[in-house]
Amino acid sequence: MLQPDGSQRYRAAAWAPEVAGILTADQVISTGRAIAAVQQPDGAIGWPDGHVDAWNHVECAMALSVCGLRDSGRRAYEWLRANQRPDGSWRKQMPAGRADLTTPDLTTADLATAGLATADLTTESNHAAYCAVGVWHELLLSRDEGFAQRMWPTVKAAIDFVLGLQTSRGEIIWRRAADGTPESYALLAGSSSMYSSLRCAIMLAEYLADPQPDWELAADLLAHAVAMHPEAFADKSRFSMDWYYPVLGGPVRGQAARDHLDKGWDTYVVPGLGVRCVHDEPWVTAAETAELAIALEAIGDASGALDLLDQIQLLRNPGGAYWTGWQYANQRHYPDEQSSYTAAAIVLAADALCGATGGSSLFRDVGADPSAVLRAGDAACGCDPRDSAADGIPDLV
Repeated sequence: MLQPDGSQRYRAAAWAPEVAGILTADQVISTGRAIAAVQQPDGAIGWPDGHVDAWNHVECAMALSVCGLRDSGRRAYEWLRANQRPDGSWRKQMPAGRADLTTPDLTTADLATAGLATADLTTESNHAAYCAVGVWHELLLSRDEGFAQRMWPTVKAAIDFVLGLQTSRGEIIWRRAADGTPESYALLAGSSSMYSSLRCAIMLAEYLADPQPDWELAADLLAHAVAMHPEAFADKSRFSMDWYYPVLGGPVRGQAARDHLDKGWDTYVVPGLGVRCVHDEPWVTAAETAELAIALEAIGDASGALDLLDQIQLLRNPGGAYWTGWQYANQRHYPDEQSSYTAAAIVLAADALCGATGGSSLFRDVGADPSAVLRAGDAACGCDPRDSAADGIPDLV
């Protein structure tokens, strides 16, 4: 089992990863500080428009810790504890500083009264699950068992919420409506992300001597669904995330991962610029490019990962923040914003590539064993891997 590595020293705020020829330690620190600069007094880290979702919030917390900004990172995790709903979830889009709007019986009328009629009251499974990645990552960096113990009830409730949306075949339905009704389908990128969340939750449970064998079965079923059952997921192949997330999240690894990424490379990657957000628009985004770099590193392609991280520096602001994207047909930033989650993805990619902190190998370590995933199906699905494609992922357009 992966354990917090005693040989890894927790870094102070004066230290950060460095990627030779691409990012200096001072530049990475300035990116972390750019994230901290937009953190709200209650610990929330939101989008440029101010709303907060737990998935991107956690990614920002992880980046803060990588940069040694421990107090800011811990305030972000405390926000998770304070704003978790009784069912273990977080609202999809809620404003910072409004814990009163997380109650389970909140209605659209309540939002209108608060002047927030456009807030999204749905709850997404991958948002809830990602807190496990953040807490495990923080433990790997800090070796602070007290923190892990304090966050364990939050993680456990979140995973229970997530697994309440898992089907017998293994995929996880992507959200519940505001009234709690589950959606009718799953998303490939979300389910792939939830595999890494489940793996982190399992390792955290074992570390805290509270093993959850049902979670291990759930993770195995989920990996199998991602790798072998493309029919389980809605077609969102327009988005590059649907292409690389099965590798980034860990369900697809080994030769199948390399073949899968090769198959879609020309569809989603613009030479010299980075990764398109959607395949049919002339628009590359820094977060997707950094995440693909992490995925490449996780399957042993450090050279390709470094190349992508280098290319996307075109979106770096001199102060350390990053523009969300670049519309290369019109030669302008699009959208016209600098986003905290984009900066966080850059920091995590830099750490993965230089192996600096105790959490740098997290996305590599959560990968599934291909021999375990590509096995004969169990009674729940009854499939035979010999009847499926090598990687099982839906065909790219």
